[in-house]
Amino acid sequence: MLRAGRDHNVGCFLYRSQTRMSTPYAELPFLCGRWRQPRQMLADQVYDSHKSIHDDATAASLGLRAGPIEGPTHFSQFEPLLFQLFGKDWFETGCLSAHYQNMVVEGEEVRAFVQIPPAGERTTRLWAEKRDGTPVLTGTASVGALTPEQAAASEIGQRIAKLRPPAQLVINRDLRVGQIGAGNPERVRMGFGQHMGAHYPFTLADKLKVITEPCAWYTPEGGTRSPWGRAIIPMEMISVLLGSSMDLAGFRGKGPAVGLFAGQEIRLIAGPLFVDHPYALEREIVALSESARTESVWVRTRIRDGVTQALVGEMILNSATLKASYAAYDADARALGKL
Repeated sequence: MLRAGRDHNVGCFLYRSQTRMSTPYAELPFLCGRWRQPRQMLADQVYDSHKSIHDDATAASLGLRAGPIEGPTHFSQFEPLLFQLFGKDWFETGCLSAHYQNMVVEGEEVRAFVQIPPAGERTTRLWAEKRDGTPVLTGTASVGALTPEQAAASEIGQRIAKLRPPAQLVINRDLRVGQIGAGNPERVRMGFGQHMGAHYPFTLADKLKVITEPCAWYTPEGGTRSPWGRAIIPMEMISVLLGSSMDLAGFRGKGPAVGLFAGQEIRLIAGPLFVDHPYALEREIVALSESARTESVWVRTRIRDGVTQALVGEMILNSATLKASYAAYDADARALGKL
């Protein structure tokens, strides 16, 4: 049973959280936010000269009813809850690690849940679900410096540890674990009105008009009143910042083919990241894997301050390519002796 919440200021958020004291998913009480309808921002996304899975027609060709909303869009729904639990540390050393379970299309409602950890604990579990109970994602969150063992216990860390080496990749056969990005370091920044390229055909200002959890610290006006005296980049838009230059890495599989995000971890080490500040990105393939329907490239992107060169954060992304979307898959697989 939910305990009724009330509107209150949670840092930069005006938010209503509720507490449920028991759940089929967890033994501890948890916070949950309001039902939200995330907006689709990637209908015009283009890569490798074709539309992405977020385009309705492309999605329909793959048997989907509409173009799904990009996974990290849901990260914003957790931010007020995690700030409520961990305070300012969330924006400075927070880590959100998620495995995406089911796609969401525009118009569907999603709710975020965060387990309330025991006193003194700096890690917790989180999940999101649709109105009908369909799971959207499952994952972990933490704050503070972590030991290698603690970092490996994140949702993505655990999944990487359980991977089995693929026998023979087809789409990603030319890639290798340990491969370094060809563009290292990639120079990026995100201004309010800056177009982020074909991968992300919108601006930060566009996103802030429709973001599920508005925060004064994200804005030009409110940013000056943040604890850091500057506007900060929402966690979901860190994914956009890092994704905007991904082509420079040269981590290309065979194509044309359609991919999607299957899992993602964003970790702040010396955050937050600031609007209109330079950053340098270093990419490395940390794992390759496959399932019955996909081939995956797991890439770690390290984020360095473009002025001081200090390591300020990192992202691990499981980018999965749908085998059925690559027209030559069966022919190539036979030639490689896989079929």
